[in-house]
Amino acid sequence: MAAAAAAFAWASFPAMPTQRVYCSAVHRDGQLFVLGGCGGSGRPLGAAEVLDLPAQRWTTLPPLPTPRAGAAALAVGKQILVVGGVDASQSPLASVEVYNVDEGKWEKKAALAQPSMGISAVQRDGAVYALGGMGADTSPQALVRVYEPAKDHWQPLPSMPTPCYGASAFLQGNKIFVLGGRQGKLPVTAFEAFDLETRSWTRYPSVPSRRAFAGCAMAEGVVFSLGGLQQPGPHNFYSRPHFVNTVEMFDPAQGAWSKPSRAIRMREKRADFVAGYLGGRVVAVGGLGNQSCPLDSVEGFSLSRKKWEPLPPMPTGRCSCCSCPAPSLLFVIGGVAQGPSGAVEALCLREAP
Repeated sequence: MAAAAAAFAWASFPAMPTQRVYCSAVHRDGQLFVLGGCGGSGRPLGAAEVLDLPAQRWTTLPPLPTPRAGAAALAVGKQILVVGGVDASQSPLASVEVYNVDEGKWEKKAALAQPSMGISAVQRDGAVYALGGMGADTSPQALVRVYEPAKDHWQPLPSMPTPCYGASAFLQGNKIFVLGGRQGKLPVTAFEAFDLETRSWTRYPSVPSRRAFAGCAMAEGVVFSLGGLQQPGPHNFYSRPHFVNTVEMFDPAQGAWSKPSRAIRMREKRADFVAGYLGGRVVAVGGLGNQSCPLDSVEGFSLSRKKWEPLPPMPTGRCSCCSCPAPSLLFVIGGVAQGPSGAVEALCLREAP
């Protein structure tokens, strides 16, 4: 059951000590860890900071041993694992580092076999799966590897049918669904799933339209590909990329993408925004659209009613944000307002009166 639009509100937290974009965020046990990213100079940072949510207070942690941006980060037990990314010389990293929450310090772990940025990572039962990425030669990777913290070892798994980086990955049952992402500057339309039990890949019908900087979400088993920057078609030679409000849905039960429908388009054309799932709704937050500054508008889609409704606007309009789900909260962290932003805001559900 989708929450009413009036049930949503924004919570503003103290700004991060370090303003940044392309950072990595992890929520663990009432704490929000924000790691690395790029500051105003565009160089990757070692900055590691944690926000204690009940106390609303930031603490500066020891910096990442290897400054990086665009890394994958996850909480595994009492450790925060940071994988790959790009270093200060703009080269992809093989380095893997772990912050031990109890000891308050970093340690280096087994590196990836190949340097990689733009990895998609999910965890299940304490094992971390790292999919795709972009290597040192800037070509997309099809690599899939699994990390078991107890063994401190990366094991290769069957490669993705379609190499890509910066994809969205969703764990549903015993499958990891992968869509979106890029090869160089070209958006990828492949939609594939890795079965963790049979350790094999399935290819599904491709995302119907090719859009850069689209948002992806999964809700009640349905996969959404939203908005983005539509590339000019082969026939209209002079047209420029343009923002769209496209909504494409894939229902695994039916094995097909929904027919294009004007009725379910988003209210706002947007790209490079945060997409998520909260309160029984798919939500689209901020991003870039047909105005000169980043958007603050927010909208939510109810699966049962098949329509978008406006939700309260984000206090600080931003694009290129990092997002992080937490119980009944969706954090929107950093990104670009005028320059790199320190804003930390969360879309949340009001407590029922």
